[in-house]
Amino acid sequence: MTTLPFGALEGTGFETLDPRFTGLVPKPERLERLWTGGRWCEGPAWFGALRTLVWSDIPNDRMLRWDERNGQAAVLREPANNTNGNTVDRQGRLVSCEHLARRVVRTEHDGSITVLASHWQGRRLNSPNDVVVHSDGGVWFTDPSYGILSDYEGLRADSEIGACHVYRIDPASGAVERVADDFVKPNGLAFSPDESLLYIADTGASHDPNGPRHIRRFFVNPDNKSLRGGEVFAECSAGLFDGFRLDTEARIWTSAADGVHVYHPDGTLLGKLRVPERVANVCFGGPKRNRLFVCATTSLYAITVNAKGI
Repeated sequence: MTTLPFGALEGTGFETLDPRFTGLVPKPERLERLWTGGRWCEGPAWFGALRTLVWSDIPNDRMLRWDERNGQAAVLREPANNTNGNTVDRQGRLVSCEHLARRVVRTEHDGSITVLASHWQGRRLNSPNDVVVHSDGGVWFTDPSYGILSDYEGLRADSEIGACHVYRIDPASGAVERVADDFVKPNGLAFSPDESLLYIADTGASHDPNGPRHIRRFFVNPDNKSLRGGEVFAECSAGLFDGFRLDTEARIWTSAADGVHVYHPDGTLLGKLRVPERVANVCFGGPKRNRLFVCATTSLYAITVNAKGI
């Protein structure tokens, strides 16, 4: 194992744990802190046409935007229903998970809000956490209970469903269907480049020391509506996995307590990008999709890597 510095920020650097990690970070590159001042930064989403990153500051009940053209950050929406995860659909619309309102919403091009999901089988969702959109328009999201466990990231309440599941919203009918029911706290999720696989994190250890702290891998059935399999792909060695993204080579770039962990598709931990705060989520952006944006506790960071996000 080798550890080398890549910037002046204390607590940064990278660790090569497998030769296949070599070269993924350009040697002169360094981690940059783009903004700070949040409480728990989450849900980064890149808008290429606007050269803008959008992310959530959940406890402060606001969404922010960072403009690549001038390096400035500003409030996008406040209050924001304690929004957590965000993504951009194929039509360039923002899709978000709201803890406080316990729903998944889409921001239309004119700024209006469309509610995509708020109930399952007549019962309110817990607190949708993270979301991804399939190429067929289906919206897949996780629904742990973090937003109803206390008033910190939402509003304390009892779960009407009584469990934490993973769901899919049908693009034609709008029906909300459960696609996985054996999670403790389903969290981040992402498709493989060809969408044949869906990776889902389980952060059950956040409230149970013996709970899961891993990412599971599912096969997406030919109907693109259901899953099979679900074996453990990787166990987190530092804290918990939360949000993550895949690059075009199917490597997983995932959050962890000590930074960003990079996994090969075969499950090998290739290396780590050290970040001085606990990482919640990441996404790729920039004109070449090779800029890795990192939401870590109070701050937004970025680093250019030799990989492109899907």
